[in-house]
This record gives sequence, structure tokens and C-alpha cells, in this order.
Amino acid sequence: MKVLLVSTYDLGHQPFGLASPAAWLKQAGADVRCLDLAVEEFGEDAAVDARMVAIHVPMHTATRLAETIIRRIRELNPAAHICCFGLYAPANADWLRKLGVNSIVGGEFEGPLTGLYRRLDGGEVGSHEAVHISFDKQVFLRPDRRGLPPLDRYVRLIRSDDRRGVVGYTEASRGCKHHCRHCPVVPVYDGRFRIVQRRVVMADIRHLVAQGAEHITFGDPDFFNGPGHAVATVRELHAEFPELTYDVTIKIEHLLAHAGRLPVLKETGCLFVTTAVESVEDRILALLDKGHVRADFVQAASLCRQYGIDLSPTFIPFTPWTTIRGYVDLLATVDQLGLVDSLSPIQLAIRLLVPRGSRLRDLEEWQEHEGPFDEAALSYGWVHPDPSVEGLYATVRDIVANSEEAGIGRRAVFSAIWQAAHDALGRRAPPLTAPHHRPRPPYMSEAWYCCAEPTDHQLARLRGDSGLT
Repeated sequence: MKVLLVSTYDLGHQPFGLASPAAWLKQAGADVRCLDLAVEEFGEDAAVDARMVAIHVPMHTATRLAETIIRRIRELNPAAHICCFGLYAPANADWLRKLGVNSIVGGEFEGPLTGLYRRLDGGEVGSHEAVHISFDKQVFLRPDRRGLPPLDRYVRLIRSDDRRGVVGYTEASRGCKHHCRHCPVVPVYDGRFRIVQRRVVMADIRHLVAQGAEHITFGDPDFFNGPGHAVATVRELHAEFPELTYDVTIKIEHLLAHAGRLPVLKETGCLFVTTAVESVEDRILALLDKGHVRADFVQAASLCRQYGIDLSPTFIPFTPWTTIRGYVDLLATVDQLGLVDSLSPIQLAIRLLVPRGSRLRDLEEWQEHEGPFDEAALSYGWVHPDPSVEGLYATVRDIVANSEEAGIGRRAVFSAIWQAAHDALGRRAPPLTAPHHRPRPPYMSEAWYCCAEPTDHQLARLRGDSGLT
């Protein structure tokens, strides 16, 4: 039986979310084809031939982009069983059903997808299946990346000396122990996390290196959810591939709790750590239940600098509780900590998304702002009570989107946002701190972000360039 696995967007990486289930499905006997619409054109023949189509929706941007693809596949192949799987599938099950999706899988998806394939092959599946969220402790297979575009068609690491390195992406764990109110992992995993066996992680890394990878991104929601597993993994990585570098995501709380492990990261080739700061206002951090305060962010930045690891912060600067003064303070803090060149500009234009199942909806402070659920945006709507904040959001988003298309550097974009924020505050913008005399931080060539709205270019590419309507 023919199975088509589809990815719409995976932050510029070769999609692990296709490669991993591909291995399981092929082992079960499926004739699998993978299609990554971030870098490939939509092929109607693949959609027409498939009995089962599984579309990966791991994040907001990918899910928004999936709408056009689902509609088109349903037009081309009315008999196909369409499944959506990933973090955003269960929360958006009703909307996906309306688009023509037959089954929804969340959590640990490889086993359920394989089970679905076997039932379809045996004629045991009806037109719709119940939402399936699995927390099984799976014994993983090495992802099968055959049939995916080569790594040189994906995101590149821009090193401090401007050399561009080929990047591979893998995962050593899934889920998260924590319950941050705004996080899309929480409604699915609810404090659970699952380990990918180290032998499987290393087998995947070997395969990625053989494909040309010079740097590995670990896509775990938090690399230090299982710090022992994490450290053992990077020690083995470095012992086998001493020239290979990598990056990880670790929350502020874990950077401080496991500060003694940071030297190991540096010694084993970690170039930078992405961390979800979200805000520098303690009140907002408490509402988000982040588990850290502003002073913790400052301390974490100092620790990473001490150990020679660049810190790449992420933010949700536009919330119902944001003020113009608070936004300016965020920019000033980034500048004072010497993180301007470490910050992807899109981080200054992120607007709070509140999908179905979000713990934010439990807060009285949120309920007074909540509007109707917007199916087009996959979020409960909200409008800031201060129109000037809405105006600043629109200005910053335009600056970031236009700068991305024009290839303008991070510091220049930050300067433009700095000026716009002070204009909104009605103050003259003071000079920014001069750049530190140290190598520019490494960063990825793909600047967009999982919790950002898709750009007009991303939407147009799927609707137009790929021949979709």
C-alpha cells in the first residue's frame, strides 16, 4: 500500500518528523514517499496514488500552511485516508476534520501511524477514527531519510567567520516535564517526556554526518529534561566526531539548575543554546508560569558567556499585558546583555497565540481579553486595550518581514525596531551599546520561527508556485 508523508515547514530543517515514521512504515511493508513542501514542489501524482496521506503538523506555522495542502489532496484523491500528526493535530482536530482529515495522532506518533497503516491495509478503518494521543515508551528505529532532499538544500549554520555549514537535525527526547501556560507541548504531553534511545540518536547522527552534516541541531523541547541522557549523548557524539558542532534548547530554569553541566556542553562542541525567555517582566513571566524571573535570565546570560556558549533568546513580546514602556525595556535589556547579534529579529515580532487546550485560558487575567476562536489563525483572538501597542506590533512585524526579504543584518533590524519603539513611546531613542569586541555569534540562515504567523511569501508559495488553489 502506498503512503505519502508530507511536511509543510520544519524551521528550514530536513524533517525528522517524516524520516522517523518512514522507517517504521517501511519496516511494516509500506511503499513510502516523503514530500517536503518547504523545498519541493507539490507532485499531484504522489497525492493521487497514495492510499494513506500523513501530514506532519508540529507547530503553528506548519499547521496554517497545511490547510491548502489538505484541501488540494482531498480534491485530487477523495478516497485517500488523510491523517494529521504532531503537536498541533489534537488541539485542532475539529478544524482538521472540517478540511477533510480522517484521523488525528498526537504524542508519540510512529507506533500509531504504523497501526493505522496496518488497519488500512487490512480494510479495518472507517472514514473517521478517534483522536489518538500516545505516550507509549517506544523503542525507536533510526530515521530513514531516503527520499528526502539532500541536506545542502536546507538551513545552513552561519559561523562567526561567515563560513556556512551543512546542518543535520535530530531529537534525543520529546515532550517536557514542565507546564508553561502558553506552550503547545503542554496540552499534549502534560508534563511527560520521552527519551529516544541513545544508540538510535547516534545512528541517526552517523547517517547525517555521512550525508554531509557539519553541525547538528537537537530539536528536543528541552535538552535538559533528562540531563544525564543529554550529557551522555553529547559526550559520545564528541568522542566519535570531535569536529562536529551542535546546538540545543534549554529553559532558563534548567540552565541555572544544571550550571555545572555547561562546561561539558562547551567541551563537546555546543555553539549556542536557544532559551525561551519570553519576557523580562516578572508579572508576565508569572502569568506564563515560566519558572524563572528577569534576574534569572540575566544570570543565565552571564553563565553562558562565562563558559563561552552563545545564548540565543526567544520572546513573546506582544501579549495583552505588554506596554510600550515594557517593550522598550525588553529591547534595552537585550542590548545591555550584549545579545543583539544573538537575537533573531522575528523574536521581537511574536504575538501571543492561544490555541485550543492552552492553560492560559484558565487565567482570569486572560479571560477578560479573550475573543472568539479564529479558525483562520488557529488561536483565540485578542486585541490589546492600548491601540498604540497594536500599532507598534504592526510596525515591528513589517520591519522584520521586509528586512528578512531584503537580507538586512540583525543589528540594523534591531536598530530600526529600537527607533520605532521609542517613537511609539514619544521619546528620543538613545544610542545602542557598541558591539562587543568578540566574534559575532553563530546563527541559522533560516530566520523564521515555529510560533510566528506564516509570511505572505510562505502562503503564496504553496498556493501559487506549487500549483495549488
